[in-house]
Amino acid sequence: MTSFTVFPAVQPSARTASSQSRTSTVDSCQRHALLRGDVLIEIHPHSAWGGSVTAKMYIPSQRSHVWRELTNYGQWVKFFPDLVHSEVLSSVVERGKRACRGKRLYQVARKAFLMFSAQVEIYLQAIEVTHQKAVQKIQFQMERGTFKDFAADLEIKDYDNGTLLTYSVKATPLIPIPAALIQEAMKMDLPNNMRQMRQVICGS
Repeated sequence: MTSFTVFPAVQPSARTASSQSRTSTVDSCQRHALLRGDVLIEIHPHSAWGGSVTAKMYIPSQRSHVWRELTNYGQWVKFFPDLVHSEVLSSVVERGKRACRGKRLYQVARKAFLMFSAQVEIYLQAIEVTHQKAVQKIQFQMERGTFKDFAADLEIKDYDNGTLLTYSVKATPLIPIPAALIQEAMKMDLPNNMRQMRQVICGS
C-alpha cells in the first residue's frame, strides 16, 4: 500500500526539509520511500487565501512514455477527479526560447469544502521545456480564470529504472477560502491524485 510523507511546514515535529526538497534532488531516506511507492508532500506558505505544495513520486515507466501521457492534456481529467474538463484550445510557441512550445488550455474543476462546493475555471498556457537532455518540464502559466494567482511546474527526469516526477503548484482562488483550509485540502487530495496519475500512466 502506498502512503505519503508530509514535510515539516505542516508537521513541525518531523525532520527539517532542505531547500533541495523543492527540486528533483532526494536524500537516501526519501529515495527509499519513493521506490516503495510513497508520494512525498511539502506544504509551503503562500498567501492568506491560498496555498502552495510540492509533490514527488516515482513512476516505474520510461520517461519518454511518461512525457507522452502528461502532454495528452485532455486526459488530465483521469489524473485529477476534481478536474471535470480539460481542453486544448491552440498551440503555443515561445519566441526566442530554444525547444519551448506548448498548448493553451481551458480547464474546469469542482471541489467541495465542508458545507459548500465551488467551481473554478482557468485559461492557461502549458509551456513544454525539452531542451535539457536529462530533464523535461511543463510550466503552467495562468492567462485568466477564477484565481487571483495560479502557477504550476511539472518536472520529470530519469530515476532508477523509471521516472521521478516533481509537481509544484501555488494558487489563490478569488473565492475567499482561508489558507489553512486550502493547504489541508492540498495535503489530503494531492497524494491520491498523484497515485491516480501514476496508475493511469502505468496502465496505458
